[in-house]
Amino acid sequence: MWRYLVGAVAALLLAGGGVLLWRGGSATQSSLSAAAPAAGAVAAGGEALPEPPAASEKTREERRFARYDKDKDGSVGREEYLASRRKAFARLDVNGDGRLTFDEWAIKTTDKFAGADSDKDGKLTPVEFATTKVVRKVKPAVKCPPAQVAGEDVES
Repeated sequence: MWRYLVGAVAALLLAGGGVLLWRGGSATQSSLSAAAPAAGAVAAGGEALPEPPAASEKTREERRFARYDKDKDGSVGREEYLASRRKAFARLDVNGDGRLTFDEWAIKTTDKFAGADSDKDGKLTPVEFATTKVVRKVKPAVKCPPAQVAGEDVES
């Protein structure tokens, strides 16, 4: 019987300790948020800290729209919409006649085939075909700059 009594007391102590820790944690969080520097805060040296830049709220589609809207009138006209396609067409139209032949359209592919066909027989062996593999650019890992402590100069 004493085991049940000891178990009940232990359970009450654990529950009471959990409540105290939970309330103490929320008090610590509110004191930390109150200790955060407010706008117009002053650094230790008496200088005013600059305002942090405002984060942009633009979505991917809003940024894409802004790239197409060249005259910044709030709408994308037909010419603005087709401008990127016209540039791509002009790059492909090698002789500038305004007409795209199959060879002009497939110039990169035909050049890649000709470069891979080392024995110039018009066919690619498995070894030659392996040289046509697309090489993807690897995006470098983004590293954050080291934190600057107030009053220290940044080394250049």
